[in-house]
Amino acid sequence: MSTGDSLENQFLVAMPQLAGTYFGSSVTYLWKHDDSGAIGIVVNKPLQASVADIFEELEIRSEAGERYFRERQVLAGGPVESDKGFILHDAGEQWESSIGITQGITITTSKTILEAIASGKGPNNYLVALGCAGWAPGQLEQELCDNVWLTTPASSDLIFSEDYAGKPRAAAAQLGISLEKLSPEAGHT
Repeated sequence: MSTGDSLENQFLVAMPQLAGTYFGSSVTYLWKHDDSGAIGIVVNKPLQASVADIFEELEIRSEAGERYFRERQVLAGGPVESDKGFILHDAGEQWESSIGITQGITITTSKTILEAIASGKGPNNYLVALGCAGWAPGQLEQELCDNVWLTTPASSDLIFSEDYAGKPRAAAAQLGISLEKLSPEAGHT
């Protein structure tokens, strides 16, 4: 795969035919895509858990406001490694296990960033997700050929927006597409 073919730093917006599946109405941020496959984080599927719940589970003491962290939802990042935490955040300071994706976006999987967030010294923008989405080599490319996904450039504003229900519509609108007008039947001639 050439660099120009990579979908890193793109959104995958689920097409209507994925309704009723794990990825129905999802927006996935692809942070890795190369010859070995693709990895992303679903950025719009809140769980019934808050960041404060994660702090309690990991015995992290919060000094930045319990109520605030009770209101911050944890997301279902995907069906792969669903017990592993991924923190997608704006770039700046690096923590253990940080991987820079772009100049403005980093992903981190260590407890140290959660401790920084709890103490008020973490990144300005972040989301916490459990699990990720993964595709084997060629799998995502086949799904794109099957019209399962729309691809659109990612934006930090949309990644970190807490309007989870509105993200699919907003991501598709970047392409001038209204998801409500798309048919769930994909066709090839």
